[in-house]
Amino acid sequence: MSTRPQEFHGPSRAARTARAVAAGVAVLAVTGSAALTVASAQDSGRTAAGSPAGLWRVDGYGTVLAVGEKRVREYQTTGVSCLEGPAARRTGGHGRTARYATGDGTSFTLRSRAGSAHRATMHWEQSPGHRELRRIESLPERCDRSVPKGPVATFDVFWQTFAENYPFFAAKGVDWEEVRDRYRPRVHAGTSRAQLFAIFRKMVAPLYDAHVAVLAGETGTFGRVRPGTEAPTPELDAEVRTFVERRDLKDGTLREFGHGRIGYADLPDGQGYLRLSGFVGYTGGDYASQRAELRRALDAVFTAERTRRLTGLTVDLRVNGGGSDNLALELAGRLTGRPYFAYAKAARNDPSDPERFTRPQPVHVRPAAGAPRYTGPVAVLTGGSTVSAGETFTQALMERPGRTVRIGQPTQGVFSDTLERRLPNGWSVMLPNEEFRTRHGRTFDGTGIPPHLTEPVFTDEEFAHDRDSAFDRARRELTGARERGGRS
Repeated sequence: MSTRPQEFHGPSRAARTARAVAAGVAVLAVTGSAALTVASAQDSGRTAAGSPAGLWRVDGYGTVLAVGEKRVREYQTTGVSCLEGPAARRTGGHGRTARYATGDGTSFTLRSRAGSAHRATMHWEQSPGHRELRRIESLPERCDRSVPKGPVATFDVFWQTFAENYPFFAAKGVDWEEVRDRYRPRVHAGTSRAQLFAIFRKMVAPLYDAHVAVLAGETGTFGRVRPGTEAPTPELDAEVRTFVERRDLKDGTLREFGHGRIGYADLPDGQGYLRLSGFVGYTGGDYASQRAELRRALDAVFTAERTRRLTGLTVDLRVNGGGSDNLALELAGRLTGRPYFAYAKAARNDPSDPERFTRPQPVHVRPAAGAPRYTGPVAVLTGGSTVSAGETFTQALMERPGRTVRIGQPTQGVFSDTLERRLPNGWSVMLPNEEFRTRHGRTFDGTGIPPHLTEPVFTDEEFAHDRDSAFDRARRELTGARERGGRS
């Protein structure tokens, strides 16, 4: 990739960049600002039979939920802390099921399990699968005590949060115990916020994990991508789009959808080109409006007439900052005529053992109901700026029926939904805690999904010589598939 800064630390714009790149997906934590007291007076006595009201521990996410009839409060727990998280308000449901919305419009559903007063599930509308909940009788004892807000307590919660939730220390070659031994002696009551931020940066920098970010308000924001790759910033997206339209489309233009994050063009020889710079940001509204806009775009692209005549489709994800895995599955559902396995999700589930995970939940691609679908040859263009949901989409095509070829460079290597955890001093940190596994248990965290065919992706040399080797290779591969009768 061309040489541009690969770290994010600074004012508000850097914070937005780190959230978009280091989070990848919309953060799947309970967000909002309304206060909730546990078993509050207005909720007591109103719990319907089978209702999910009560106290619940979420398997694998270091979280306890206090569920009332009208609101939910999150408690973020570690072995040394219990901090109140955000709250959400109830928006619907009845009986065993209750729906909630967070302050930013994100929605989730809680459902108590039939025949069991002690089990429930939690489902986020943007994310496939669910989280298992187990009823508890009371909040952890730590939740009854206030956590000191000083630098030492903040350091301890920061370190412990990673120690209990981050799955990839061994894969990254980082000894987290040694990191604590090296840096904790440098923290004391007089440590300034700038000094503490610098220490946190040094602690997580060797992870080179784009789903890790330190969000320190006015002090700064820090996130980092894998070495040799470039973050999918709006500036890079605009630069690449201009290049693609001039060079690859011969000064043509993409038909735009979703605030320009989706673009389509018909190519010569009956081929098509679909470019997505993310699986979020299609509207300024909630998830339902984003899904509606994506479906509108896909309906316009995958018409009955076009799906009949297309001889090949290039899906360009080389600058894709991620978003919703469920929106990515919506697109995959337009590219198959029958269901198939996409991946399995599992979350780290033991604070003391990074090798233990929740039971993997299989996720499947299902053909879009009542809509035309394209089932012919597909070329997927990827690179280091293919991040998060862009990667889960790529993984969801690995078992796609029919000819699917990946061209370019390995993806970034971050798949998990992200936890956003509050720190005692008012800062927060983002980190992954899940694995996305193939049918055979393989993961691509850290290394990224490799291409079948390696080509340079938007390097300085490619730009200097007006080349787009990956795009040209895709055109040739799809032409060859057509000549071999590649439609399935």
